[in-house]
Amino acid sequence: MSLWLCTEALAAPVSVIDDTGLRVTLPASARRVISLAPHATELLFAAGAGAKVIAATAYSDFPPAAEKLPRVGGYHALDLERIIALKPDLVVGWASGNPSPQLDRLRALGIPVYLSEPREFETIATNLERLGTLTGNPQAGHSAASTLRDGLASLRSRFAQRAPVKVFYQVWSDPLQTLNGKHMVSGVLSLCGGQNVFASLGPIAPTVTHEAVLATAPEAILTGREPATDKGSLEGWKRWPQLPAVRFQNLIYVSGDELNRPGPRILAGANEVCTALDQARARMAQAR
Repeated sequence: MSLWLCTEALAAPVSVIDDTGLRVTLPASARRVISLAPHATELLFAAGAGAKVIAATAYSDFPPAAEKLPRVGGYHALDLERIIALKPDLVVGWASGNPSPQLDRLRALGIPVYLSEPREFETIATNLERLGTLTGNPQAGHSAASTLRDGLASLRSRFAQRAPVKVFYQVWSDPLQTLNGKHMVSGVLSLCGGQNVFASLGPIAPTVTHEAVLATAPEAILTGREPATDKGSLEGWKRWPQLPAVRFQNLIYVSGDELNRPGPRILAGANEVCTALDQARARMAQAR
C-alpha cells in the first residue's frame, strides 16, 4: 500500500508560483531537472532533489556531487541544443541571470521553467519549499526551509542588540565596487549588527571611490573574495592608517560563495560574518 501511495503521489500534478509570479504546473513530480545557475543547483540539492538533477551550468560546484554533472553552458549563454536533447521535465532558471530569449525558447518547446530570484532570506526559504514540491520532496524542502529560518532567527536574536559596526563591503578592488542596502549581503550585515556605509546608494552594486570610502570612516572592511587575488585583497587599505578599519585591524575576509550566492549556505555565511563582527567589536574595545 505504501508503495502504491508513493507512486500515486509522484504521478499527481504539482503546481507552484515562481519568483516572477508565474505559475509552474507539472503533470507529475519532476524526475529530470536541469539547473541554469549555481545558486539554483544548491537550492535543488538542499531541497532533496539532487538525485534528479541531470545537468547544470558552469560554476555549479556545490555540493561536491554537483561538480560531476554534465554542463549545459554558462548561465549567461545556455547550450539550448544540449538542454533539449536531455529531455528535462523541469528547468530551474535564474530570472535576472539567464537570457530571456533562451528561456522563452524552452517554454515554447513545452519545457516547464521555474524562475528563481531570491533577494531576501525568506525568498530562499520559499524557493526550497517550492522546489521540494515540484520534485516530489515536499518534506525535505520544508525541513531545509525551517532550518534556514530558525538559524537566521537565532542569529537575529543574538546579535540585534550588539553595538553597531560601520562596515564597507568590498566586492572588487579595481574598480572599487560595493553593494547597496537592497543586496542580501547587506541584510546579513544588518542581521549581525553591521551598518552598510553605502546602503543608500541606488545601484545594487555601485562603483565608489577611495575618497568616498574614507569619508564614511568604516570601522570594518569585509570582502568575500580570496585574499590571495589582486582583485580581492584588502592590503591596499593599509595606505590609510587613520582609517578606523585599519587602525582597529578590522580588514576581514569571509567566504564569498556562502555569502554571495542566494542559497541555503547563506546561513553559514551569516554565522561567519556575525562572528567576524563580534571579533571586530572586541578589537575596537581593546584599542579604545
